[in-house]
Amino acid sequence: LSPGAKMGCFTFIKVMMILFNLAIFLCGGTLLGVGIWVKVNGESFLNIFGALSSSILQVVNVAYLLIVIGAILLVIGFLGCYGAQKESKCLLMMFFSVVLIIFIAEIAAAVVALVFTGLAETLLTGLVTPLLKEKYGVDRTFTEIWNITMTEVHCCGLNNYTDFNNSYFYETHGSYPRQCFGISPLLHPHPRGCLLQGCFKQILEEIRTNAGVAGGVAAGIAALEIAAMAVSMYLYCRLDEK
Repeated sequence: LSPGAKMGCFTFIKVMMILFNLAIFLCGGTLLGVGIWVKVNGESFLNIFGALSSSILQVVNVAYLLIVIGAILLVIGFLGCYGAQKESKCLLMMFFSVVLIIFIAEIAAAVVALVFTGLAETLLTGLVTPLLKEKYGVDRTFTEIWNITMTEVHCCGLNNYTDFNNSYFYETHGSYPRQCFGISPLLHPHPRGCLLQGCFKQILEEIRTNAGVAGGVAAGIAALEIAAMAVSMYLYCRLDEK
Protein backbone atom coordinates (compact mmCIF):
# COMPACT_ATOMS: atom_id res chain seq x y z
CA LEU A 1 0.00 0.00 0.00
CA SER A 2 1.04 3.59 -0.61
CA PRO A 3 1.86 5.79 2.40
CA GLY A 4 -1.44 7.62 1.92
CA ALA A 5 -3.43 4.38 1.91
CA LYS A 6 -1.62 3.15 5.00
CA MET A 7 -2.34 6.43 6.78
CA GLY A 8 -5.99 6.23 5.75
CA CYS A 9 -6.23 2.66 7.06
CA PHE A 10 -4.54 3.70 10.30
CA THR A 11 -6.94 6.62 10.75
CA PHE A 12 -9.99 4.46 10.04
CA ILE A 13 -8.94 1.79 12.54
CA LYS A 14 -8.09 4.47 15.09
CA VAL A 15 -11.56 6.03 14.77
CA MET A 16 -13.23 2.62 15.03
CA MET A 17 -11.12 1.87 18.10
CA ILE A 18 -12.22 5.15 19.71
CA LEU A 19 -15.91 4.63 18.94
CA PHE A 20 -15.88 0.99 20.04
CA ASN A 21 -14.21 1.75 23.34
CA LEU A 22 -16.38 4.81 23.89
CA ALA A 23 -19.39 2.49 23.67
CA ILE A 24 -17.70 0.14 26.17
CA PHE A 25 -17.00 3.09 28.48
CA LEU A 26 -20.64 4.22 28.37
CA CYS A 27 -21.87 0.68 28.97
CA GLY A 28 -19.51 0.37 31.91
CA GLY A 29 -20.77 3.62 33.39
CA THR A 30 -24.35 2.45 32.97
CA LEU A 31 -23.69 -0.89 34.64
CA LEU A 32 -21.81 0.81 37.46
CA GLY A 33 -24.70 3.20 38.02
CA VAL A 34 -27.25 0.37 38.00
CA GLY A 35 -25.07 -1.63 40.40
CA ILE A 36 -24.93 1.26 42.84
CA TRP A 37 -28.71 1.71 42.52
CA VAL A 38 -29.30 -1.98 43.22
CA LYS A 39 -27.00 -1.79 46.25
CA VAL A 40 -28.75 1.28 47.63
CA ASN A 41 -32.32 0.31 46.69
CA GLY A 42 -32.36 -3.41 45.86
CA GLU A 43 -36.07 -3.82 46.55
CA SER A 44 -37.05 -1.50 43.68
CA PHE A 45 -34.77 -3.40 41.30
CA LEU A 46 -36.29 -6.68 42.40
CA ASN A 47 -39.83 -5.39 41.87
CA ILE A 48 -38.97 -4.38 38.30
CA PHE A 49 -36.66 -7.18 37.16
CA GLY A 50 -37.23 -9.95 39.69
CA ALA A 51 -39.28 -12.21 37.43
CA LEU A 52 -36.71 -11.91 34.65
CA SER A 53 -33.58 -12.35 36.73
CA SER A 54 -34.68 -14.61 39.56
CA SER A 55 -32.49 -17.50 38.43
CA ILE A 56 -29.43 -15.28 38.69
CA LEU A 57 -30.41 -13.31 41.76
CA GLN A 58 -30.40 -16.37 43.99
CA VAL A 59 -26.76 -17.35 43.47
CA VAL A 60 -24.95 -14.03 43.06
CA ASN A 61 -25.07 -10.58 44.55
CA VAL A 62 -26.25 -8.63 41.53
CA ALA A 63 -25.22 -5.26 42.95
CA TYR A 64 -21.57 -6.20 43.46
CA LEU A 65 -21.46 -8.10 40.18
CA LEU A 66 -22.72 -5.08 38.22
CA ILE A 67 -20.35 -2.74 40.06
CA VAL A 68 -17.32 -4.96 39.34
CA ILE A 69 -18.24 -5.49 35.67
CA GLY A 70 -19.05 -1.81 35.23
CA ALA A 71 -15.73 -0.75 36.76
CA ILE A 72 -13.79 -3.17 34.55
CA LEU A 73 -15.57 -1.92 31.43
CA LEU A 74 -14.90 1.68 32.45
CA VAL A 75 -11.18 0.96 32.75
CA ILE A 76 -11.05 -0.94 29.44
CA GLY A 77 -13.09 1.71 27.62
CA PHE A 78 -10.95 4.54 28.98
CA LEU A 79 -7.65 2.86 28.13
CA GLY A 80 -8.76 1.94 24.61
CA CYS A 81 -10.51 5.21 23.78
CA TYR A 82 -8.01 7.63 25.31
CA GLY A 83 -5.04 5.55 24.25
CA ALA A 84 -6.16 5.56 20.61
CA GLN A 85 -7.07 9.25 20.69
CA LYS A 86 -3.74 10.34 22.17
CA GLU A 87 -1.85 7.63 20.27
CA SER A 88 -0.25 6.57 23.54
CA LYS A 89 1.76 3.37 23.30
CA CYS A 90 1.67 2.99 27.09
CA LEU A 91 -2.16 3.13 27.29
CA LEU A 92 -2.56 0.86 24.27
CA MET A 93 -0.26 -1.71 25.85
CA MET A 94 -2.18 -1.44 29.11
CA PHE A 95 -5.43 -1.94 27.18
CA PHE A 96 -3.99 -5.02 25.46
CA SER A 97 -2.75 -6.42 28.78
CA VAL A 98 -6.08 -5.93 30.59
CA VAL A 99 -8.08 -7.55 27.78
CA LEU A 100 -5.56 -10.41 27.58
CA ILE A 101 -5.83 -11.04 31.34
CA ILE A 102 -9.63 -11.08 31.12
CA PHE A 103 -9.49 -13.41 28.10
CA ILE A 104 -7.20 -15.86 29.94
CA ALA A 105 -9.37 -15.66 33.07
CA GLU A 106 -12.48 -16.47 31.01
CA ILE A 107 -10.80 -19.51 29.47
CA ALA A 108 -9.65 -20.68 32.90
CA ALA A 109 -13.15 -20.17 34.34
CA ALA A 110 -14.69 -22.15 31.47
CA VAL A 111 -12.26 -25.03 32.01
CA VAL A 112 -12.91 -25.03 35.76
CA ALA A 113 -16.66 -24.92 35.17
CA LEU A 114 -16.46 -27.93 32.85
CA VAL A 115 -14.07 -29.98 34.96
CA PHE A 116 -15.16 -29.10 38.46
CA THR A 117 -18.93 -28.75 38.17
CA GLY A 118 -19.41 -31.12 41.10
CA LEU A 119 -16.96 -29.16 43.23
CA ALA A 120 -18.72 -25.92 42.35
CA GLU A 121 -22.03 -27.44 43.42
CA THR A 122 -20.50 -28.52 46.74
CA LEU A 123 -19.02 -25.10 47.40
CA LEU A 124 -22.24 -23.35 46.45
CA THR A 125 -24.22 -25.62 48.72
CA GLY A 126 -21.85 -24.89 51.58
CA LEU A 127 -22.26 -21.15 51.07
CA VAL A 128 -25.95 -20.75 50.20
CA THR A 129 -27.60 -23.37 52.43
CA PRO A 130 -26.52 -21.68 55.70
CA LEU A 131 -27.83 -18.37 54.34
CA LEU A 132 -31.20 -19.97 53.66
CA LYS A 133 -31.38 -21.23 57.20
CA GLU A 134 -30.35 -17.92 58.74
CA LYS A 135 -31.72 -15.18 56.45
CA TYR A 136 -34.84 -16.61 54.81
CA GLY A 137 -37.79 -15.02 56.59
CA VAL A 138 -35.49 -12.50 58.30
CA ASP A 139 -34.03 -10.44 55.46
CA ARG A 140 -36.91 -9.10 53.38
CA THR A 141 -34.99 -8.66 50.12
CA PHE A 142 -33.28 -12.05 50.41
CA THR A 143 -36.63 -13.71 51.14
CA GLU A 144 -38.34 -11.99 48.20
CA ILE A 145 -35.55 -13.04 45.84
CA TRP A 146 -35.95 -16.67 46.85
CA ASN A 147 -39.74 -16.54 46.70
CA ILE A 148 -39.62 -15.25 43.12
CA THR A 149 -36.93 -17.79 42.21
CA MET A 150 -38.85 -20.77 43.60
CA THR A 151 -42.05 -19.59 41.93
CA GLU A 152 -40.52 -18.94 38.52
CA VAL A 153 -38.20 -21.97 38.40
CA HIS A 154 -40.68 -24.31 40.16
CA CYS A 155 -38.26 -25.51 42.79
CA CYS A 156 -37.70 -25.53 46.53
CA GLY A 157 -34.44 -24.59 48.27
CA LEU A 158 -31.04 -24.86 46.69
CA ASN A 159 -30.81 -28.67 46.81
CA ASN A 160 -34.38 -29.52 47.89
CA TYR A 161 -36.92 -28.69 50.59
CA THR A 162 -34.67 -30.11 53.34
CA ASP A 163 -32.53 -26.97 53.07
CA PHE A 164 -35.20 -25.34 55.23
CA ASN A 165 -34.96 -27.94 57.98
CA ASN A 166 -33.86 -26.33 61.26
CA SER A 167 -34.06 -22.92 59.61
CA TYR A 168 -35.37 -19.73 61.16
CA PHE A 169 -38.41 -19.86 58.89
CA TYR A 170 -39.27 -23.47 59.76
CA GLU A 171 -38.72 -22.93 63.47
CA THR A 172 -40.93 -19.83 63.38
CA HIS A 173 -43.78 -21.04 61.14
CA GLY A 174 -43.61 -24.79 61.70
CA SER A 175 -43.68 -25.54 57.96
CA TYR A 176 -41.82 -24.97 54.74
CA PRO A 177 -42.34 -21.92 52.47
CA ARG A 178 -45.62 -22.08 50.56
CA GLN A 179 -43.67 -22.15 47.27
CA CYS A 180 -42.62 -25.68 48.25
CA PHE A 181 -46.22 -26.93 48.24
CA GLY A 182 -48.81 -27.81 45.67
CA ILE A 183 -52.11 -26.00 45.29
CA SER A 184 -53.49 -27.26 48.57
CA PRO A 185 -51.92 -26.01 51.82
CA LEU A 186 -50.11 -29.22 52.76
CA LEU A 187 -47.89 -29.45 55.81
CA HIS A 188 -45.21 -31.35 53.92
CA PRO A 189 -43.59 -30.90 50.50
CA HIS A 190 -45.38 -32.37 47.55
CA PRO A 191 -44.49 -36.10 47.34
CA ARG A 192 -44.23 -35.94 43.54
CA GLY A 193 -43.25 -33.48 40.88
CA CYS A 194 -40.77 -30.64 40.45
CA LEU A 195 -41.32 -29.19 43.91
CA LEU A 196 -39.05 -31.89 45.31
CA GLN A 197 -36.26 -30.56 43.10
CA GLY A 198 -33.84 -27.90 44.24
CA CYS A 199 -33.32 -24.66 42.34
CA PHE A 200 -29.66 -25.34 41.61
CA LYS A 201 -30.34 -28.47 39.56
CA GLN A 202 -33.28 -26.78 37.83
CA ILE A 203 -31.11 -23.85 36.79
CA LEU A 204 -28.33 -26.18 35.62
CA GLU A 205 -30.87 -28.00 33.49
CA GLU A 206 -32.00 -24.70 31.96
CA ILE A 207 -28.37 -23.78 31.26
CA ARG A 208 -27.75 -27.14 29.59
CA THR A 209 -30.91 -26.69 27.51
CA ASN A 210 -29.64 -23.31 26.30
CA ALA A 211 -25.98 -24.35 26.08
CA GLY A 212 -25.88 -23.54 22.37
CA VAL A 213 -26.97 -19.95 22.93
CA ALA A 214 -24.59 -19.55 25.87
CA GLY A 215 -21.73 -20.99 23.81
CA GLY A 216 -22.51 -18.65 20.92
CA VAL A 217 -22.50 -15.63 23.22
CA ALA A 218 -19.23 -16.75 24.80
CA ALA A 219 -17.66 -17.28 21.37
CA GLY A 220 -18.84 -13.84 20.25
CA ILE A 221 -17.32 -12.18 23.33
CA ALA A 222 -14.06 -14.06 22.81
CA ALA A 223 -13.97 -12.97 19.16
CA LEU A 224 -14.49 -9.32 20.15
CA GLU A 225 -11.70 -9.58 22.72
CA ILE A 226 -9.31 -11.10 20.18
CA ALA A 227 -10.24 -8.40 17.65
CA ALA A 228 -9.72 -5.67 20.26
CA MET A 229 -6.27 -7.04 21.13
CA ALA A 230 -5.33 -7.31 17.46
CA VAL A 231 -6.42 -3.73 16.73
CA SER A 232 -4.59 -2.34 19.77
CA MET A 233 -1.42 -4.15 18.71
CA TYR A 234 -1.80 -2.86 15.15
CA LEU A 235 -2.06 0.72 16.40
CA TYR A 236 0.81 0.15 18.81
CA CYS A 237 3.11 -1.13 16.08
CA ARG A 238 2.05 1.52 13.55
CA LEU A 239 2.98 4.28 15.99
CA ASP A 240 6.62 3.24 15.59
CA GLU A 241 6.37 3.88 11.88
CA LYS A 242 4.87 7.35 12.17
